[in-house]
Amino acid sequence: MRRAGFGPQHPEGVSHHAQQRRDIAPLADQPKGRDTCRARGQDKPSRQTDVPIEVPGHLEVHPLDQGEPMSTSKHLARTAGALYLLMAVLGGIAHLGVRADIRVPGEAAATAANIAANPTLFRFSLVADIAMATIFVFVGVAFYLLLRHVDRHAAGLLVIFVAVAAGMILVNLVFHHAALLVATDPAAYAVDAHSADSLALLLVDMHHHGYTIAGVFFGLWLLPLGYLAYRSGLFSRVLSVLLVVAGAAWIVGTLVEVLCPDLPAVVHAIISAPTIAEFWMVAYLIIKGVRTPTSDQLATPAT
Repeated sequence: MRRAGFGPQHPEGVSHHAQQRRDIAPLADQPKGRDTCRARGQDKPSRQTDVPIEVPGHLEVHPLDQGEPMSTSKHLARTAGALYLLMAVLGGIAHLGVRADIRVPGEAAATAANIAANPTLFRFSLVADIAMATIFVFVGVAFYLLLRHVDRHAAGLLVIFVAVAAGMILVNLVFHHAALLVATDPAAYAVDAHSADSLALLLVDMHHHGYTIAGVFFGLWLLPLGYLAYRSGLFSRVLSVLLVVAGAAWIVGTLVEVLCPDLPAVVHAIISAPTIAEFWMVAYLIIKGVRTPTSDQLATPAT
């Protein structure tokens, strides 16, 4: 028989304290701590993956922190270094080894005669510049793959600057090829030899100045490269800072040459001196590849 009224009702013949013990007993059998979470349907945390973990507002974990072998990064860095060196050699041959000897500033007849006397060499410099600009794009992509974990926006900006610089070099080669066509065209000299010489020199000068202006973007790409190299911990920090200085030197040197072309050559040489850091970068990439970053450099703020 039950009593009517408020409050808990107990079965007949069962004391109040016995009912309390019965209500509490199941709690003792429930799993505790982490086991409680699992009992509610939560699985064990999954193992770390091999890709960077990106969470907005949190840290992006570098693949090296998750066990990716350093050999992959070293191989990519050495590939970038080899391409960088090849690009520098081809550009040096084309710009300093060929055009510097053929172009005689202010001397139309001498310049045109040099082109006509060395058409194969002049064409070779054209092909070398095409190869250099193409390889430059691959260098930018290699650095993007190597350093994108630090800051994707800065790495993307690096590739954009590289693409613009390479594009300017390629478009500017139209003047180079046009000068060759004029200087080796008998019909042009049959009409007016003096005008043909002047036109050939004008085209060579236009190519020269276009090449100079492209130097702005050859400097701009070094700025994000130096920043990314510094933040990544994969390179010497002194080298990283010098890359930024070299980028600024490229930009300043280009502007000085455009605005003050009559300054002594020694002034231009002093301004351009920091660009030697690029040769250090090439040697570092080929010989060392990358260094192992410290533990506090493996995780960087995601942007």
